[in-house]
Amino acid sequence: MLKLSLFVFLASGTNAFGQVVPKIAKSPAEFVPPGYVVVQKLQGDLNKDNQVDSVLIIKATDKANFVKDVSRGELDRNRRGIIIALKAKDRYELALENRDCFSSENEDGGVYFSPELGVFIEKGNLRVHYFHGRYGFWAYQFRYQNSDFELIGYDSSQNHGPITERSISINLMTKRMLIKENVNRNAEQGGDEKFKEAWKKFTLSKPIKLRDIADFDGFEIKNMLGLIQ
Repeated sequence: MLKLSLFVFLASGTNAFGQVVPKIAKSPAEFVPPGYVVVQKLQGDLNKDNQVDSVLIIKATDKANFVKDVSRGELDRNRRGIIIALKAKDRYELALENRDCFSSENEDGGVYFSPELGVFIEKGNLRVHYFHGRYGFWAYQFRYQNSDFELIGYDSSQNHGPITERSISINLMTKRMLIKENVNRNAEQGGDEKFKEAWKKFTLSKPIKLRDIADFDGFEIKNMLGLIQ
């Protein structure tokens, strides 16, 4: 009985609402907290142990966050979050839970649509990618290391239709940033650009962890690294 009680204590925790949150489960779905639903599922090996891990994008279901829009009707403005479960033989271990780091897919984009979130597993890393149509994109690359998901890269492209006007690539492993500026003002289509390149170095006092990003909308990586442009 003592051993069983100890296992239950180690395999679970308690959140701010007094609810028991499992740390070990048979299925990733068991990590989804009450009041949330799964809106996207991803699978891939994130910790290089040749087992298939699971990423769940979750969304709150609070009716208080439904709003009426004059032109779009009723909109669900509940925020979204992420859960990462690492496979360990016949069970899963909760590696990360960040319940509200992503805004709703129904935000107001003003004269253009709001950025579209995409989450992918690429070459064993986790990519959080924001598509913004003719205005370009920005993306964050996370790697599982030091028993956590740490930011290792950032890329962005500022576009004018098909023309890339400016791109930034930040490598947090080498602590270098590459800036490419289009100097061909007569470019009419993608491929016509002529880029001027500039490199910058920076320091990083501590790792940037996915679990610590409260809101990607307000997360300014360049400001954090002292690379304000």
